[in-house]
Amino acid sequence: MTTATSTQRTRRGTQWPASNCCCARKKEPDMQRTIRRDELRKMVPLADSTIYEMERRGEFPKRFNLTARCVVWDLAEVEAWIQARKQASLQPAPGPDVRQRRTRPVQTVAAT
Repeated sequence: MTTATSTQRTRRGTQWPASNCCCARKKEPDMQRTIRRDELRKMVPLADSTIYEMERRGEFPKRFNLTARCVVWDLAEVEAWIQARKQASLQPAPGPDVRQRRTRPVQTVAAT
């Protein structure tokens, strides 16, 4: 029966270092994968204007131009943002302050 250790592998009586094994070879650096707007929309269900506003405030990964007419986002950054949002405990948004309305102002009831 063939047995293997972390430093050697044995096959039919031949020994070679584990570094020669295909699973131990150094991986080539991954290419930075980018996504276009239509794929981003499938991943992040927010309106374009919301995404752009969040980008401006620094709350969402920045897009960059590949060409003059092609805008993309880094997939790893978007996935990291999604993971961070999943792990963050989001506080519910506060209700609107009705006292600041310009139309239909809140009427105060006089105390009797």
